[in-house]
Amino acid sequence: MASQDWFDKDFYKVLGVSKDVSDAELKKTYRKLARQYHPDSKPGDAAAEAKFKEISEAYAVLSDPEQRREYDEIRAMGSGARFTAGGPGAGGFEDVFSRFTTNRGSAADFDDIFTMFNQGRGGGFGSGRFGQSGGGFSGFGTPSKGQDLRARTTIDFVTAAKGETVTLQSEDGKPFKIKIPAGVADGQKIRLRGRGRPSPDGGENGDIVVEVAVRPHPVFTRDGLNLRVTVPVTFTEAALGATIEVPTLEGDAVRLRVTPGTPSGRVLRVKGRGIVSKKGTGDLLAEVQVVVPSHLSEAQREALERFHEVEPRENPRDDLLARARG
Repeated sequence: MASQDWFDKDFYKVLGVSKDVSDAELKKTYRKLARQYHPDSKPGDAAAEAKFKEISEAYAVLSDPEQRREYDEIRAMGSGARFTAGGPGAGGFEDVFSRFTTNRGSAADFDDIFTMFNQGRGGGFGSGRFGQSGGGFSGFGTPSKGQDLRARTTIDFVTAAKGETVTLQSEDGKPFKIKIPAGVADGQKIRLRGRGRPSPDGGENGDIVVEVAVRPHPVFTRDGLNLRVTVPVTFTEAALGATIEVPTLEGDAVRLRVTPGTPSGRVLRVKGRGIVSKKGTGDLLAEVQVVVPSHLSEAQREALERFHEVEPRENPRDDLLARARG
């Protein structure tokens, strides 16, 4: 921009606002215009791109309180004030701009100019182009996305499996509702698009990111979409076979057939009784655990001793020992 233009342009007129416009109304107007003339919305439209740069330039000045005050003071002096060097030691604004136009053509380097104006004043425009740190325009590219907000919730195992709508509070203290999808896993993050903080320069809002923790269940564990449960059976049920009842997450019980000679660790599968989600439906995996009685009556002991006398004389550890020896 040529040196005199910064003082001659009517930034209020560019944005279509009055001189006493509030900060909130100024930001609202700028966002509307930025969306309207952004190059991404009008690709290849040189006039729209020029307009976009013009309104961004105006907003960068007016959105910063100190820059706006300085601009208003300069404008109040009238258009006849040219701010040229008036004599020895005057050092007018024309001198300031001329430093950056030497050997660079007719236009000054905006970054250098604004950096010099901000020295010693706390950086009203920030280190980026056109007031990035002040919440204004962050360059002629795509506007920045708003900041994400984070929240955390702990739910019980059944709620995680079935899904539920809950009310939470984000880190900025505002309550919001979220649909916990069926089958959510411990540690999973759910993202609510556009529910975070607004962009400072007309871009898209940030998101709310919710991290879910799931309390353990006293009976069931997750294995992907499958549910696992350990089912104790007696020695005689495992040896002779039996029909047993196995609990499900829904609260009812299903009946399973334990075949004769079932060892500990064998898994019995119940199709379709696992986690039901958009990704699919899992199964219920019931792992058999043979329970050895810790206390025997005299009659039970005698019965087992008689069984021991007639049981096969095979050593169940022979194969284990052989494989260990290699």
